[in-house]
Amino acid sequence: MFGATLLLSLREIRRHLMRSFLTTLGIIIGIAGVVVMVTLGKGVTASVEEQISSLGTNAFFIFPISTDRGQPRPFRLDDVEAVREQVAGVRAAAGQVERNVKAFHNGQDWSSSVEGVGNDYINARSIELEDGRRFTPAEEQSGANVCIIGPTLREEIFVPGASPVGEQMRVDDVSCQVIGLFKSRAVGNSNQDLDNTILMPIKNVQRRFVGNDDINYMIVSYDAAYDSTTMQNTLIDLIRERRLLQEGQDNDFDIVDTAQVNDAVATSVGMLTALVAMIAGIALVVGGIGIMNIMLVSVTERTREIGIRLAIGALAREVRLQFLTEAVVLCCFGGLLGLMLAFVISFILAGVIDIPFVFDPAINLVAFLFCALLGIVFGYYPARRASKLDPIDALRHE
Repeated sequence: MFGATLLLSLREIRRHLMRSFLTTLGIIIGIAGVVVMVTLGKGVTASVEEQISSLGTNAFFIFPISTDRGQPRPFRLDDVEAVREQVAGVRAAAGQVERNVKAFHNGQDWSSSVEGVGNDYINARSIELEDGRRFTPAEEQSGANVCIIGPTLREEIFVPGASPVGEQMRVDDVSCQVIGLFKSRAVGNSNQDLDNTILMPIKNVQRRFVGNDDINYMIVSYDAAYDSTTMQNTLIDLIRERRLLQEGQDNDFDIVDTAQVNDAVATSVGMLTALVAMIAGIALVVGGIGIMNIMLVSVTERTREIGIRLAIGALAREVRLQFLTEAVVLCCFGGLLGLMLAFVISFILAGVIDIPFVFDPAINLVAFLFCALLGIVFGYYPARRASKLDPIDALRHE
């Protein structure tokens, strides 16, 4: 019986194809709006997570900041050592020094930046090597003239297709040997080219480029099993003690937890996405009302047909099922077109705003099932009205 009812519903919809399409426009626009916003929201979240993960996973960044006492007081290497040795849960602690430089090789030059780092920094920032090796302990300790370069430098001043490992290059006035090439750290929408970087032992950069033993900032990678809030409080106490800050004095440093930033951004984007999706969902309600309206018109137009069916023995529930099926089919038809439209729009917009295109089958399935639910909710009243018609009165209807 359901198969025959579905066939009759499809035949009736095909008889008024343009009217059916116009009726489902609200459903199409509503579903497309909701799915597009959810898909783009997931893409934005993925993009932000990628950018934050490029800084390091489960890591604290500790920066000196200005206070009413004057310029920021830089950190020293012994501060890094103290954090590494005295704070439980620390996996890696490292300092960083950075300067803008000119890189020279093969008769070409390129503006870049040199970062003074150690292997702990490479671990904390999750930097992977594409070719070559890391610094040896002896190279770190002595501040040797060795470097690890990024993909941008390889493309700009080295022979295309050839490995730069083992080559000599000049960074400002300092000659160094390339011992490694790190994998691309480029992130969409990032204003900084993380691949246009030269990594050298921190003592070398302090001695040859900076001229002092200051550290720009510290990065502390920690075990995810430890509570980040407790670790952050421990870090604050330790650094305040080392910087001789008295009780009541404000911190002259700031700590940023990448995990907390990631969670905060994901929550904010999720709330914004849900809000916009709810606004777009209003179009679904409008579309459902349109379905109810057109089904009531259809009942009025087919009153005589309904009377004939009831007169020759059709049950009221069969008439109700037919009109309810028509409403559900209309909504599902609109939902299917809306999902196709949403896929195309989401794909295009993701490319335009440079975020990942995250296709979520679950969201699309839920949206389609919601369309079927709309058909039941808004189609029930017209279907019930059709099934309650008196056969005699229906047959007299002109």
